[in-house]
Parts: sequence; C-alpha cells; structure tokens
Amino acid sequence: MLNRRHIRIKVMQALYAFKGNESEDLKVSDSFLNHSLNSMYDLYLSVLSLIIEVHKKAEDHQNKTQKKFLATKAEKNPNLKFIKNEVLVMLSSNEVLKAELEHRKLNPWYLDFEYVDLTFKAITESDLYKDYMATSTSTFKEDKAFIISVFEDIIAPNDKLYDYFEDKKLTWLDDIPVVNTSVLKLLKKLKPSTAEKHFLPKLFKDEDDRDFGIELLKKTILNQSNFSDEIASKTKNWDSERITQIDTVLMQMAICEFQKFPSIPVKVTINEYLEIAKEYSTPKSSNFINGILDKIVKDYKAENKFNKVGRGLL
Repeated sequence: MLNRRHIRIKVMQALYAFKGNESEDLKVSDSFLNHSLNSMYDLYLSVLSLIIEVHKKAEDHQNKTQKKFLATKAEKNPNLKFIKNEVLVMLSSNEVLKAELEHRKLNPWYLDFEYVDLTFKAITESDLYKDYMATSTSTFKEDKAFIISVFEDIIAPNDKLYDYFEDKKLTWLDDIPVVNTSVLKLLKKLKPSTAEKHFLPKLFKDEDDRDFGIELLKKTILNQSNFSDEIASKTKNWDSERITQIDTVLMQMAICEFQKFPSIPVKVTINEYLEIAKEYSTPKSSNFINGILDKIVKDYKAENKFNKVGRGLL
C-alpha cells in the first residue's frame, strides 16, 4: 500500500513536527511516525467500512419501504440488483475484514451515520445508479464495473468525506489519495474466487520498506547537527531565516540517504525530495534544494565520500 515516497513524506512530517534535543526528538518522533503509519491503515479500513455501511443502508431502506402501509407495487416487489451486487455482498460478508475492524475497535460510522446517508443518497441519485438499475439482473463483471465507477466518480472525489477525514486526523490529509488508489487497485483485481484476505493488504511492500522509514527517521535525527552544518556551509550567502523549515528537513533527509543508505542511488534520492518539495514547500524550493544538493554531491564525488553499493551505484 505504501510506496517509498509516501514513507519519506511520513518521516518528513515526524521531523517537522518535533524539535528538541536529539534524544528527546528520537523517542517522540519515532512514536509519531509509527502512529501516523498505523493510522493510515485505519483510514483504509474506514473507507472500506463506509462501502459496507452503504450496502447495509440500502438493505434497511428496502426493508422499510416494503413494510410501508401504502406501499406501491414497485415498492413491494423492488429491484434488488444493488443489494445483491456481488462485490458489495463479498465486502459485507467478509469475516476476515470484520475481525480486523473489531480488533482495531473501528466503527467510525456508528456516530457519524450522516456520512453514510449522504453517500447513499449521492449514489442512488446518480445517473450511474439509474443506468445500472435499468435491468434487474447482472453479471459479476457488471457488478464490479459499477462499484469501481461509483468509487471513482462518487466516493473518492466527495468533498464532504474529504473534509470529514481531514477533521478526524490531520495526517490523513496526505493519506487519502494513497488509500483511494489502493482501494481502487484491489477492486480492479477482484474475482469471484478472490480470498477474503484480499481486502487486508500489507501496509508495507516488505520488511525493507518498513525498516527504511524507521532507519531514515533515526539516522536523520541522530545526525541532524552534522547535516545542518553541512547545509550551512553551502548556504553562506543565504539568510538562514529565508530557508524554510521544510526545505531544511528535506535536505537533511537527502544527505542522510547520501551517507547512510548505500543501496539507494543518488539520482533517486534527489528526484524524490525535489518532487516532495514541489508538493509541500514553496514554488522556488525545489530549485533551491536541487542547487544545494548538487553542490554536496559534487563535493562528495571529489572527496570520494560516497559509499554506494549494488543498486546504489546506478
């Protein structure tokens, strides 16, 4: 689910959030990072549980409509295509997913049910829904295509849901696009025979990625003073107050990768932090950071300071 860039962003946030001496910073920042990473999975599960709750809402709505005293013929014999949608049924009956939600004590929509209502309303009033419900039968392929379209066109871009998640946890603001992309990928790979654990992907691709975030945070904090001195030596003509804190943190992280991560190519490191700077810092930051890192790289090469090995030599 998480790629290296998002891990770097999480580390950047942890470094940016806390400032103190190195020993204090390491403990607090490590706790912040782990909480931020784990809470991203809570966001992912919350999005899936929203889809499940919408399905439940549809069933409840249908039951109430059928029991109306003056129910019409159409209401007594409704089109159950949406309720019987195979993808929704797979999600709602997924025992592994239910167990994980219970284990994490996640039930976000119990108190915030109005977001289930507005999502259900947005779906049932859409042209997508009307076209889908034009017939009473469907195939798994059609059911899957419909849910993918609903997620892409109605759930993922919903501003009210976006604001809700942002209010719940500030760190979720950067996680929403990653989580939505992950949900979409899982839906697209879904087959009738797909195992229940399909909807519980690993947060990290492998242990190397998990360790990367922790080690990048730790090594940046423990060497922060040295990295700051190195940046200062390359910015003597700059007023230190003009250099944003985010830019300083990103350059410290880049220098850390230059020195402490021999398997990561220099070009990869530079490109990653320039892209992050474009998104999180000022319009001129990426050019500024590129200039400083370029000076450092030239010095390292001249002084033979790089200890890159394997893929890091690329």
